[in-house]
Amino acid sequence: MNARKFARLGVPQGEAMRQAGTAVRNARAFGIPKRDIPQLITAVVENPTDHLQDELFGDLAAAILAHEQENPAFKPRKQPAPFQIWGENLDENSIKQMRNAAQLPVSVRGALMPDAHLGYGLPIGGVLAVRNAVIPYAVGVDIACRMKMSVLNLSPHTLRGEQKRLANAIEYETRFGIGANFRKGERRDHPVMEADWGVTAVTKRLRDKAWAQLGTSGSGNHFVEFGILTVLNDELGLPTGEYLALLSHSGSRGSGATVANHYSKLAMDLRPELPKELRHLAWLDLDSDPGREYWAAMQLMGQYAAANHACIHQHVVKALNVKVLLDVENHHNFAWQEQHDGETVIVHRKGATPAGVGVLGIIPGSMGAPGFVVRGLGNEASLQSAAHGAGRRMSRRKAKQSFTWSAVKKYLRERDVTLLSAGLDEVPMAYKDIHEVMAAQADLVETMARFDPKLVKMAPAGERPED
Repeated sequence: MNARKFARLGVPQGEAMRQAGTAVRNARAFGIPKRDIPQLITAVVENPTDHLQDELFGDLAAAILAHEQENPAFKPRKQPAPFQIWGENLDENSIKQMRNAAQLPVSVRGALMPDAHLGYGLPIGGVLAVRNAVIPYAVGVDIACRMKMSVLNLSPHTLRGEQKRLANAIEYETRFGIGANFRKGERRDHPVMEADWGVTAVTKRLRDKAWAQLGTSGSGNHFVEFGILTVLNDELGLPTGEYLALLSHSGSRGSGATVANHYSKLAMDLRPELPKELRHLAWLDLDSDPGREYWAAMQLMGQYAAANHACIHQHVVKALNVKVLLDVENHHNFAWQEQHDGETVIVHRKGATPAGVGVLGIIPGSMGAPGFVVRGLGNEASLQSAAHGAGRRMSRRKAKQSFTWSAVKKYLRERDVTLLSAGLDEVPMAYKDIHEVMAAQADLVETMARFDPKLVKMAPAGERPED
């Protein structure tokens, strides 16, 4: 038998191939018919452990096991982990990504939210519970991206009468865009900068960068905006009626992205056996040093993202000299240790809002569509999760090719929305209908209030609307 025949039988290259040749020669000398040898080798390849003591094939079995230890093969679950889908006509690519995630040996159960669209590894809007592991790309590149709302003791009429004052508060008290930061004399103070940034070597070198970006907003779909909050349920903590509210969407900025990229690459390096379609779902065992490091770094990025929003709101509120009547906030790119189905699991919510019983969250629409303050219903089928927004219905490139600012400005004027800056890839028409998304998850959350954006600022990437 030659190397090509051995390869067809599943014998790996290298020492195992050499031992296969020796085993064949010994078998023939022992009187075993030539026609029976392929079947015997196949048995060793399929179950090498059972043949370690075999006089003729023991060395081949040992060589195969050694090769498997050095080059582990990917072994998917015998049956894919179950997951349920909310919403209709979801992007097939996002469903395919959930199917891929369901193949992971660490996966337990998942869910796909009605705002789902294509992401890295796990789709945006994907929820995945795993055992004793964490998947950096299932948390997301913007670790702990979150929402924060402050309801202010200002009349909603202020939006018309004092629009310039409100706009200045946003323009001057935060920064927007990739790399946006405050100079040393302007840096924001927050206890998070006194936390232990030395929990990993990666976070240790990020402290100064993080401090410079504290209180800033990123690019893409991140925003700071004023709008009218209509409280529909007095159990929210305020009487029903209309209020002026400040809403922000941002995360852990460049520091979170650096952490995500470092540990995502490390996870992929540690899982070379994963097929191409699963590479971005590489996981870190929580019993390993890399897994513990990432978990500690993720927690720190969660604290930092919360502090980032706290600084934005604190400085805007101070500039306006107003009081906060109520605030609501939540992460939607994170991993939590939770109890589900009677066991402890790690639940990844990548672009998904925690929706445990009574848990408040914010689900935004777009710059031209309402968002909602919601209260979770604790639906176990979704791993107590809900959508994190309207969700994109087209790529950024397609949005830039499909729309013009003249059409967008008309759309926004009809909705009494003033846009300070944004990229054309963030126009409302690039997003799904938020009302359809909310209707599709009526069994996951109940609506407590509606927020209509009126004065919006995003990173001024791409074209900028004219005054």
